[in-house]
Amino acid sequence: MLDAIIKAYKEAVFETDKEAAFEIVNRALTEGITAEEIVFKVVIPAVEEMMSLIVKDPDANLAQHFMTAQIAAEVTEKMLEKFQHPPEIIGRVVIGTAYGDLHSLGKRIVMGCLKALMVEVVDLGVNVPAERFVDEALAHDAQVIAISAMMVHSANGENGCRKVRQILQERGLEARLRIVVGGAPYRFDSNLYKSVGADAWAGDGVSAGKVIVDLIHEVKKS
Repeated sequence: MLDAIIKAYKEAVFETDKEAAFEIVNRALTEGITAEEIVFKVVIPAVEEMMSLIVKDPDANLAQHFMTAQIAAEVTEKMLEKFQHPPEIIGRVVIGTAYGDLHSLGKRIVMGCLKALMVEVVDLGVNVPAERFVDEALAHDAQVIAISAMMVHSANGENGCRKVRQILQERGLEARLRIVVGGAPYRFDSNLYKSVGADAWAGDGVSAGKVIVDLIHEVKKS
């Protein structure tokens, strides 16, 4: 029965059919499948499969990425309300667009995937000053600062990731926090993330989920 639910859910999600996805989840609940099983055996594997597909097809539709991530996040949030015990959050990330950048779609895709992967997300919005990234990361005991930039000047500017790195160095926080960046400028220059002081980069909003989870584990092991 669970195998049939998994197959049907994946088909609904990859078709970006939100209504069908929720119908499948609700049917699973009535058939005795627990909310925990739905999240950990249905939703998360579907997100992980979507990540692997993106790697194989980097030109896949951005709107589809957004919808599948949002469906996963909404299903997860609904199921969390039905958990017998609160789930263990694997880590926290603060996310926002770099100072001078007002684009938010990529950031929203990342957030949807992270929520489905049991990562607590603090959304700082757009046009975020470097100091705020660091202050909010400390206030929320985050392991990762995620900075999105869709324009070259905001990705490469002195008030973006470079400044965040400088602040971490000045405050002695580099062992406690990692920086990940993403957005169009980094796809055009795969070495740009190094020159702006980031620890890692992601080519799209979906694969960013795995990159961030890996960085969280790295911080916790250090």
